[in-house]
Amino acid sequence: MVDVCFALVGSVPHNSRALRQLRALVRLGLCIEAFGFGPPAALPADLQDAVRYHALPLPERQGPRFFWQVHRRLNAAARACRARVYHASDLYVLPALAAAARRHGGRLVFDARERYPYVAGTAGRPLRQHFWKLVERRYIRRADLVLTVSDGIAAHLVRDYGIAPPLVLYNAPEASAAADPSASLRRRLALPDHMVVFLYQGHLRPGRGCLLPLEALPDVPDAVLVYLGDGPLAPIIRERSAALGVADRVHLLPPVLPDELLAVTASADVGLVLLEDTCLNHRLALPNKLFEYLAAGVPVLASALPELRRVVETYRVGCVVDPANPGALAAAMRRLAENPTLRRRLAANTGAAFAAHSWAHRAPLFQEAYRNLLCDA
Repeated sequence: MVDVCFALVGSVPHNSRALRQLRALVRLGLCIEAFGFGPPAALPADLQDAVRYHALPLPERQGPRFFWQVHRRLNAAARACRARVYHASDLYVLPALAAAARRHGGRLVFDARERYPYVAGTAGRPLRQHFWKLVERRYIRRADLVLTVSDGIAAHLVRDYGIAPPLVLYNAPEASAAADPSASLRRRLALPDHMVVFLYQGHLRPGRGCLLPLEALPDVPDAVLVYLGDGPLAPIIRERSAALGVADRVHLLPPVLPDELLAVTASADVGLVLLEDTCLNHRLALPNKLFEYLAAGVPVLASALPELRRVVETYRVGCVVDPANPGALAAAMRRLAENPTLRRRLAANTGAAFAAHSWAHRAPLFQEAYRNLLCDA
């Protein structure tokens, strides 16, 4: 028997939130079996002794059919895993781990990373929304502990399902990081000193605001736009940057591992968090990249969505804008590009904002919740 059976859809070694949680559990002396989906990959060296990782084949289908494929594959694997606690790190793996917890008499943890019935993929699709509501409603009440990523999502889960308030664990790194000259974007791309680096890091997919700063770039002459990530919009970004005549100021770089990311991030001048207002999940989101920018001391330009606005304006770490307004976005980018004093003033506030949300601040609460579960398991 292991202490924890941990699962998510995606690659555990490439998921920063999963790695933080696994490290916190390993520090408690726990033995863990983890399941992910995708190509085989190795965990970081510090986790390899205490965590046994299995990469299951990732289904190619979408929507409910994708879910059933995930459920069947994980259900077969989890059935053979006897554990004291079953940790479902997203909704898609929750039913399989709930079944395993019931079968083996274990406790159940659900990490509600998204407001799943209201993600971008369900917008305008009431049948899909209804399906995911049914799944979430059925299983969330079986969980002994519910985690989530923002206060807004926590409030919605309490309102919709009548559960106890979830434990909010922000998608923030454990510690801040200083710039590493060897990882500098400016050095890597041979950028002139006067050019201001606007950084978008993360998956390049619709709804994330990837294309919006690109459209504004012709009106911000002293700026370069760096994308650190990959995804289906990468070829469109290349084509559009050429059409706009700014290809020499747009750079697409491959993603880096979570443990190496902040050293690169710290070399940017402004971090972009331009989620589009396409769904409730975006309005309640506090993405990884927001806290990665803060941990690296980088001021942000963010969408004027409720949760993002709250952090940015409360701590005065950046500017908020309606990204659907091209003129307003270009003006905000110009203001930040042309005013180094403003950037320095905003950057000086990032430390306090990060400290209030950091994993180091929240990890003890997570560990204490797990201790309580294990005492009862």
